This record gives sequence, structure tokens and C-alpha cells, in this order.
Amino acid sequence: MGGTTSSEAEASGCSADAAQALCFACVGQSTVAVGETCGRYDAVLGPGCHFVPWCVGRRVAGYLSLRVQQLDVRCETKTKDNVFVTVVASVQFRALADKAYDAFYRLTNARAQIQSYVFDVIRASVPNMNLDEVFGQKKEVARAVEEELAKAMTMYGYEIVQTLIVDIEPDEVVKRAMNDINAAARLRVAAAERGEADKIQQVKRAEGEAEAKYLAGVGVARQRQAIVEGLKRFVPNEKDVMDMVLVTQYFDTIRDIGATSRSSTVFIPHGPNAVRDMAAQVRDGMLQATATATATAGAGGAPPHAAVHK
Repeated sequence: MGGTTSSEAEASGCSADAAQALCFACVGQSTVAVGETCGRYDAVLGPGCHFVPWCVGRRVAGYLSLRVQQLDVRCETKTKDNVFVTVVASVQFRALADKAYDAFYRLTNARAQIQSYVFDVIRASVPNMNLDEVFGQKKEVARAVEEELAKAMTMYGYEIVQTLIVDIEPDEVVKRAMNDINAAARLRVAAAERGEADKIQQVKRAEGEAEAKYLAGVGVARQRQAIVEGLKRFVPNEKDVMDMVLVTQYFDTIRDIGATSRSSTVFIPHGPNAVRDMAAQVRDGMLQATATATATAGAGGAPPHAAVHK
């Protein structure tokens, strides 16, 4: 039957033999006893001391605890995407004092009955979900188990206090695969972030080099302008000034070529005649540019940015 055994009667204060010999029964707190007369249900005895004359056929058939009890059920099932998982459900239940007769007489083993219903509901719900959905909808699974248990166990005098899905354990191989997927996704994000950081560094480096070259060009231009203005003070002839500037740039170029660390060979003409020829070529180029600008201005007006050299 669904009641407690004689060992539980001892825990409540009296053994079954002592109760029968002394014609009384002690019922502990949060416990009820089921009394019978000549093998037939007589009454439910609440906490306290009760007179039970065995000589007239009365006896305590058993004890029923009203405390909340917990039953952990491990159920192995398969998900919709063919992954075997072990679902651990924790069911908290208690017997109702006003339905002690049903709880004691109508069930032989309440725990086995609850376990059967948990198996049935979980194996009907989880196969309709993918593995990720099982983790995300475990509250819905617990609610379905609780509703089914509440409908089934109320008629037996038990109340389902709460049902929890406390653990979902996929196969070890599946867990490793899930961890690998998560790790790969995080590595992919990390690689993208590293690439973005490298891109920013390269852009900033290029911007810095461009700014440095611009400033270096401005410095060179100012340097040459200062040289030309200084030479004009002492050399009134513009042609001689231009020749001296070209000579200076020529020797600067020779110096830069000799100072480079790269393995390269450059053949250039060297000597006074080479400098004179180079100066003549530069002057001819400037004269041609001036002539072209003048012809363009005479034909249809000077271009907006054309420079006129005198």
C-alpha cells in the first residue's frame, strides 16, 4: 500500500509492536496514521497520541508523511535531430491530508507511478525538438510534465508542488562537437577583429608616411627657395643662378645614390659637360612649356591654372 512501513512508525516515536501491546499509537508532526478495525479502514489519525485497542480488532495500518518529497528521474531519449540525451527531471510532491485514504490505499508505490508519467511525457515532448530547442525550452518541457502529473496524481491523493528540468546531458561526443563549433565561431570573430586591427594600422601607417613625405617635400621646396633667394643677392644673372641650383641638386642626387643600402647599379654621365647638358635640357623644357602656354593663351585664352613665365 501507499503508506509507510513499521520502521517509519518507530521513527515517529513508537514501534508497531509497542503500539499494539500498549494499545496506543503516537503520530509525529507532518504525519498521519491510517487506522483499521478488523482489517477495514476506520479513520485517519492526526499528529499526537491515540488510543488503539487491539483487543477489539483496531490497529494502525501504516503512516503517511505529509512533507514535501523530491524524486529525481533520469530519462534517456532522442531529439528530433537524432541526438541521444539524458534529461534529469526533479519532481517535488506531497500527500494531501484530506485525501490520505486515496494516497494510502490506491497506490502501491507512488514514486514508481510518478517516474512512469515523467518518462512518458519527456519521451513524447523531446523527440519533437532539436537539441538546441531542448536547452532553450526546458521550462516548457517541465511545465508539460507538471501538468500531466498533476492530472494523474490528484486522483491518488498527491499534489505535485513543482517540476524542474535540472540537467540535460547530451552524449559526450556531441558535447565535444558543440564546444568545437563554439570555439571555431569565436576564432572566426577573433580573426576578423585582428584583420580589422591590421587594416587600421596599415592605413594609419600609410597616412603617416604620406604626411611625412608631404612635409619633407615642403621642407625641400623651402630649402631650395631659400637657396635661390640667397644666390640672387650675389648673382644677378638668373641663368647662372639656375645653373648653380642644378649643380647643387646634381651632387645631392649623387650623394643619395651612394648612400643607399640597396644593391643596385646606376650608370649616369658624370663631368662638367654632363651638368651643362642637363642644365640646357631643363632650360629648353621650360622654354617649350612657356611657348605652349603663350600659344594657348593667344588662341582661346589662358587656361585657368596656366603659368606665364617672363
